[in-house]
Amino acid sequence: MRISGFFQLAAHGTTIRREVLGGITTFLAMSYIIFVQPGVLAQAGMDFRAVMYATCLAAALATFLMGLLANYPVALAPGMGENFFFVYTLCGAAPLGFSLTWQQALAAVLVAGIFFILLTLSGIRSKIIDSIPSSLKCGIAAGIGLFITLIGLEYGNLVVSSPATLVRLGDFRQPVALVSVLGLLVMIVLLAYRVRGAILLGILATTAVAAGFGLVHYRGVFSADFHLAPTFWKFDLRGLFGVHPATLATAIFVLLYLALFDTVGTLVGVGQQAGLLREGKLPRSGQALFSDAVGTTMGAALGTSTVTCYIESAAGVSDGARTGLANMVTGLLLLAAMLFSPLASMIGGGVAVGNDAAGNPLVRYPTLAPALIVVGAMMLKVVRELEWEDPTEYLPAFLTLVAIPLTFSIASGIAFGFISYAVGKLATGRWRECPVLTYVFAALFVVQFLVL
Repeated sequence: MRISGFFQLAAHGTTIRREVLGGITTFLAMSYIIFVQPGVLAQAGMDFRAVMYATCLAAALATFLMGLLANYPVALAPGMGENFFFVYTLCGAAPLGFSLTWQQALAAVLVAGIFFILLTLSGIRSKIIDSIPSSLKCGIAAGIGLFITLIGLEYGNLVVSSPATLVRLGDFRQPVALVSVLGLLVMIVLLAYRVRGAILLGILATTAVAAGFGLVHYRGVFSADFHLAPTFWKFDLRGLFGVHPATLATAIFVLLYLALFDTVGTLVGVGQQAGLLREGKLPRSGQALFSDAVGTTMGAALGTSTVTCYIESAAGVSDGARTGLANMVTGLLLLAAMLFSPLASMIGGGVAVGNDAAGNPLVRYPTLAPALIVVGAMMLKVVRELEWEDPTEYLPAFLTLVAIPLTFSIASGIAFGFISYAVGKLATGRWRECPVLTYVFAALFVVQFLVL
């Protein structure tokens, strides 16, 4: 069968040229994750280059699967938000985090991925998604956006710790902060002019500025020495199941929750833009969800955090992508990116800026900071969908939104939202408006707070 027939190009009103262009555009829009992901997970003690290879491989395989099974122009890669939950909550120190090793955290991602597959095959996954109030979905997405922005500001030394006020403005005369500001301004201009691959180009521009300040050093561009052993098949299931049951349950639930809504939200948004919806529903959604679930499982085995659908696929759709053929192009480019590990380590490497109050070295990432701030800002768009006239809807969403960055914990923010939503509906006599599963989750979070 010819390529055009397999991907039904004529039925979708597209051509091979449009699909190739759309696939390239999607890659350019999402390729920042190649540099960001290893820089983030390295903070949990993982090998930078191994995480980069795992990220490219998992993203490519999941993207191929989505194109072949669902025939959608939706690429996948480790999710922004899920990666920070992995580092700062799963591997974070108590009381804010779960104090797991990164091997145990990978095991949690693996277990969640297996659950994804089972829930998808059984059809339960879509029912769970429908049972969560829309306002909480908005609050969680926006809260993760603020969380990522806060981390970006810290990476760039634009905000620093303060004994009196917790945080304060950084010193803009220092090279790290100055480079971050200049990179952010470049990225804003590129986005304003709708330049393709604006975030990637912004990262490269920031790296060039950082090199001028002597903050990054040339390490080469190409390398065929693939370095996956430090993370491949390193998940620690025995260690994971040895942690407190409440901790284990919460970790798996939040991983499930984040992946559920990231995937569905992206599929619906990109599907609507590409004209794939039929009577408000997405055909072959089961195959799409299955691709996402398998991607997460493969990612955990290779050595990276939860894999999910990327909203940046909308950039490829805007350039004409309508079928899974675009995914074949994006996937091939993700595999080709594995040859650029020296460049990735140069861009994603940190800069020592002194020591904290406990004497531990402080490392900042000025080349990545602008990208995180911009990605976080993009995630705040959902707040316009909140019901701002109903306090039982917008206040739980608001509490979720602010609790995630202020507690430095996605799990804690979600707990705030579920509990306040359930209490608000019960106290106002509108208990029927709250789905049963929301009450169940709220009760579990209360138990968790009491136990832990």
